[in-house]
Amino acid sequence: MKKHIAIFASGSGSNAQKIMEHFKRSNEVEISLVLTNNPDAYVLQRADNFEIPTHIFDRNEFYHTRHVIDLLKNLEIDLIVLAGFLWLIPKDLIAEYPGRIINIHPALLPKFGGKGMYGDNVHKAVMAAGETEGGITIHYVDENYDEGEFIYQAKYRIDKDDNLEMIKFKGQQLEHNHFPRIVDTIIKKIKK
Repeated sequence: MKKHIAIFASGSGSNAQKIMEHFKRSNEVEISLVLTNNPDAYVLQRADNFEIPTHIFDRNEFYHTRHVIDLLKNLEIDLIVLAGFLWLIPKDLIAEYPGRIINIHPALLPKFGGKGMYGDNVHKAVMAAGETEGGITIHYVDENYDEGEFIYQAKYRIDKDDNLEMIKFKGQQLEHNHFPRIVDTIIKKIKK
């Protein structure tokens, strides 16, 4: 029996694409749905390129109805992957998928995490703090931003002449190299 992944993303979706590419020819795992809170998100085009169905939702639907949960249940989703998704996950969704929602964060948590800490905000904070290394954290999702149990971390060196674009590039390289592999490892452990 195939296992099913749903990806939540709010923006460009480069990590989502890497995961789609990773499982494209898999007989065991399928990316069944891409969901977004942003009707202009480029991740919708990426999903379309892979012929993966999409669903756009608003704040009311996500936080005040069971529609998203029902959709995930109907598709027999086994794992939820947050790939640049910016909203806090509601408690009822966490309750339906305990230990089966994972996120990637563009810093070495617990530093530089929490509400508002995403994308360039994280990289700018890392630079402002004068850090000599940056990295990524893949973690389980709980009811707070960036506080779930760590699954995997990877680091890169920050040179003193690195600018924002260089730091972003180094971080994104790690994300693209490790996130699909970690998702693969986790989905294989889930019992149907």
